[in-house]
Amino acid sequence: MNVFSLIDWWTLCIAALCAASCGMIGTFLVVRRLSLMGDAISHSVLPGLGAAFILTGTRSPAAMMAGALAAGVLTAALAAGVKRIGRLPYDAALGVVFTSLFAVGVLMVTWVAQSIDLDPGCVLYGLLELVSLDRVEVLGVSVPRALPWQAGLFAGNLLLIVLLFKELRIASFDPHLATALGFHAGAVQALVLTAVAATTVVSFEAVGSILVVALLVAPGATAQLLSDRLGRMVALAAGLGASAATLGYLGAVALNANIAGMIAVAAGAQFLLAAAFAPRYGVAARAFRHAALSLRIAREDVLGVLYRLGERGPTGAHAVLQHAQAVRAAGATWAARLACAQLRRRGLVEQRGDELALTPRGVDAARRIVRAHRLWESYLSQNLPLPLDHLHDPSERFEHFMPEDMREQLAAEIGDQPDPHGREIPPR
Repeated sequence: MNVFSLIDWWTLCIAALCAASCGMIGTFLVVRRLSLMGDAISHSVLPGLGAAFILTGTRSPAAMMAGALAAGVLTAALAAGVKRIGRLPYDAALGVVFTSLFAVGVLMVTWVAQSIDLDPGCVLYGLLELVSLDRVEVLGVSVPRALPWQAGLFAGNLLLIVLLFKELRIASFDPHLATALGFHAGAVQALVLTAVAATTVVSFEAVGSILVVALLVAPGATAQLLSDRLGRMVALAAGLGASAATLGYLGAVALNANIAGMIAVAAGAQFLLAAAFAPRYGVAARAFRHAALSLRIAREDVLGVLYRLGERGPTGAHAVLQHAQAVRAAGATWAARLACAQLRRRGLVEQRGDELALTPRGVDAARRIVRAHRLWESYLSQNLPLPLDHLHDPSERFEHFMPEDMREQLAAEIGDQPDPHGREIPPR
């Protein structure tokens, strides 16, 4: 198959529009922790399809869409009712409702399929490979029948988000504030769920209900790892959905695999990459920040030990410490050795044979650490009924995080008196 043929471009355009539409509206499910609702609605359209044919005797697109949309809205309403009446958690109520409706839908669609050409597998898995062959005339141009539907869906979801973005944002993060401001958060949520149902209904014929579940959740979840701002999350989810569709389609062509399955794999791969390498919430970023924090604490521990030795010994502030002792004082071996090397490189300590000694700059840095430690010990001693041997450990932890303004506020409150152990608090 030539990936640059017109049929392939139509297929790719339909898949990208569908993925972007699902990603945009699915973001609001992710931030409200209602991702399972997308799964529920996408599966509960089956009884709507069967009921629409039984009632109308036709499988026209309008009848099928109306039946499936009604089933999607009914799922959300039934879940809320079961939660309220049965006093169940929302996820449990949703699980009961959508699995029951899905089972009923499978039976109905299987029975209906004996009378008409309706493939249950197509409803579940979609038929992206052939979607561009079903054509209609639009402004004199022959286009796939799914394309106007997907374009209208994308435009509708985008218009809804743009016009009601303030209400959607407040209702998503603080429903009580939304109600206090004059609009009911439940109504906003119902509008979002209706949009999710419409998105599922319009998309399932082309990509199948199972892929809709992946597209409603994965792009939004990936965007949440990349940004904390809702507007940017929505834009990222749309872009990630479209890129997942593109990458999945190209991968399916290269491997001669199912297009819908490859799009879901691409969306999952995007999430895994974001989970690993996102600038703020990725595993690698968190590991780097943890390592950097460990190194900073190790450096400050070495400085603090050297300063305290200088208070005791005849060498004064220029205390010396065996390198092996410094490594042990700084904690973990890898962090300690690297911390000592960084202190030398920054000019805070100097090497004297096998010993480390504070430089004048190092004395100033160490004084700030010890000052924070002893100020906090004094504050705890004055305000909490703690024995003296319980003051050191919390102060040793907090000394690394005490801001400058807090140090000076404590110093003004404590005055010139020594710390609880009788040691002088270093001056500013």
